[in-house]
Amino acid sequence: MRLLLVCLLLALPLLSVAQEPAAPAPPPAERKGAPHVPKNLKILKPEEIRPVMGAIVTGLGVKCGFCHVQGDFASDDKPEKETARKMIVMTRDINAHFQGATADMVSCYTCHRGETKPLIAPPAAAPAPAAPAAH
Repeated sequence: MRLLLVCLLLALPLLSVAQEPAAPAPPPAERKGAPHVPKNLKILKPEEIRPVMGAIVTGLGVKCGFCHVQGDFASDDKPEKETARKMIVMTRDINAHFQGATADMVSCYTCHRGETKPLIAPPAAAPAPAAPAAH
């Protein structure tokens, strides 16, 4: 009986804490510092970066380091980055001026098909299968 009484006395403070109104939860942790602002944009708007980079990655079958200096996306040290800018302008121009074109009719994949260099001629024809030998 004494043990039961001791347990109840020890549990009493816990019950009173549980009945108090809960304090509001702290707001979710916010990112510290200013949001990332892209630098050295010459062709794209900030909201275009992700979709256009996704199209380039898919169209050429490459990763970011193909055009960008690792750790410094703003750098123009790789010539592939300037080539990519020219290609973006070219595809936009085609899509804007080609009669009957719909938005994004031409993309990186249209020519590159997942390769860094597009084919400029059809692949060689496969050799014809050998005729069955006569018995």
